Amino acid sequence: MTDVLDELQWRGLIAQHTDLDALRAALADGPVSYYCGFDPTAPSLHHGHLVQLLLLRHLQNAGHHPYALVGGATGMIGDPRMSGERKLNTAETVAEWTERLRGQVSRFLSFEGDNAATVVNNLDWTAGLTAIELLRDVGQHFRISAMLAKDTVATRLASSEGLSYTEFSYQLLQGMDFLELYRRHDVTLQTGGNDQWGNLVSGLDLIRKVEGTSVHVLTTPLITKADGTKFGKTEGGAVWLAPDMMSPYAFYQFWLNTADDDVVRFLKIFTFRTREEIEALAAEVADRPFARAAQRTLAEDVTTLVHGADATARVQAASAAVFGKGDLRDLDADTLRDATAELPRATGVVGETSIVDLLVATGLEAGRGAARRTIASGGASVNGHKIDDDERLLAAGDLLAGGVVVLRRGKKNMAIVETHQG
Repeated sequence: MTDVLDELQWRGLIAQHTDLDALRAALADGPVSYYCGFDPTAPSLHHGHLVQLLLLRHLQNAGHHPYALVGGATGMIGDPRMSGERKLNTAETVAEWTERLRGQVSRFLSFEGDNAATVVNNLDWTAGLTAIELLRDVGQHFRISAMLAKDTVATRLASSEGLSYTEFSYQLLQGMDFLELYRRHDVTLQTGGNDQWGNLVSGLDLIRKVEGTSVHVLTTPLITKADGTKFGKTEGGAVWLAPDMMSPYAFYQFWLNTADDDVVRFLKIFTFRTREEIEALAAEVADRPFARAAQRTLAEDVTTLVHGADATARVQAASAAVFGKGDLRDLDADTLRDATAELPRATGVVGETSIVDLLVATGLEAGRGAARRTIASGGASVNGHKIDDDERLLAAGDLLAGGVVVLRRGKKNMAIVETHQG
């Protein structure tokens, strides 16, 4: 089997590290217990966390023992960002989000076998900790000069908004997490995003000072597009993993719309496809980019990983049906709603509103005359079925799941009609 660090490097999943040769030797002697932390500062994980979850799974597949830490304690504070103080959420909100994240994290790891995953909550060892204990037992090992030198801290201190002591103290809590997991479970490797490097090495330094031993830190690069822009639904926006925050259809479409310049790199990072499979898809991108085979593979694999095979199948069926290659009546109301969420909409009354009026109301045609000409030329359809009667009214038999109708002018111009009875 390929050395796991070589595999991670080939996939572009290693940015910074402490001593890669020492880590390689430890992994070879394994199994190694390792962890990554996920703070409940939002009700869902996003694409950045997905990189960490996949890294955890790669290491688990190589025989190592993962610990996923959900930060019920650190989530009460939140790590410092480059700009802006975080909003402090209530204890009830953090507790609710902690459970949501625990469920999300658990879907990506295996809880069976000799290296079964373990999910922990850092509130377990901080809830009863007093301020004096934190300052005396942990704070004495941190030097202010080193804390001030962290990139995020330095940036915030130089800004007009400054940095609160609350967020400044986050380093102590994350460092203590690594120490506690080392003591409780012999965890010797912490992973995280490259923007977390300063927080990660806090734990490494604390363990060296308190326990007199060396441990390891490994970060993944922050994912950007080939053009240098941020990777997300919109500029700087998150691709949420929770279906109630980003529908499986929208999630699938996001990956399907990946640029040719990015898709091979994303296949390495976000899927478990083999080198041979990815090389074959890279050849497809070079030779037949119009077929978008790599994008379809990426979208299918990541959506299945996050939402499951059934959701992916529904999304693919919806995509085909909306674009005229399937039956819209096979779609359930939720999937149909998600697939048509971005389309223009109008309201019609069954038995009273004409298709001509709906073509105008949805903006598919500029006026009734143009709408009649489109119908006469066979250019209008209801739910994929052409209509030829310009007097035709909206009928009960037109209604799809959820009481909507898909109206189309030509092949690419679509709109949704939301209906009610006359």
